[in-house]
Amino acid sequence: MLRHLPNALCIVRILLAMPVAWLLAGGEYAATLWVFAIAAVTDALDGFLAKRFNWESELGRILDPLADKILLVTAFVALTIVGPVPAWLAVAVVARDVIIAAGAIVFRALFGPVNGNPTIISKLNTLFQIGYVLLVVGAEAASESLPKSIMVLTTLVLVTTIASGIDYVATYIQRAIGVSRQREISR
Repeated sequence: MLRHLPNALCIVRILLAMPVAWLLAGGEYAATLWVFAIAAVTDALDGFLAKRFNWESELGRILDPLADKILLVTAFVALTIVGPVPAWLAVAVVARDVIIAAGAIVFRALFGPVNGNPTIISKLNTLFQIGYVLLVVGAEAASESLPKSIMVLTTLVLVTTIASGIDYVATYIQRAIGVSRQREISR
């Protein structure tokens, strides 16, 4: 029963995306900060539990990145609509996730199971995006202007978003070439 806890935490993270958007739309930044922080903790906790107790599953390999994408895209889009996040940054975040999802769908349809694991750059990107949202929402909750260091974090989010997107595309292409070569050899 406990082995399903990581998947349950992913589902909680998915379910928390809607309250995050709703609270941001209502200008409830302090409450958003708490809800988003809880969601961020579920991200760290589900990964820790899955690896520590060998509770990894096929469902978890799908749910974990899906939960991250739903939560972060929701937060970036909502924060762009209410004002503190520039649209170009939200577009980069959303475009990366659309490209990754589309690539996975095409790869699965043409070449078989994706069987992908997140790369270091992808994990860093998720960490920077979570940190960025927490910093922006925290500043709004405290009614303070964003610290000058936000530019460093904004740059890290943008660079890792682009690098991670390129890395996924390159990985899909390399794996597709490998599968194609295997198919030719098998003929």
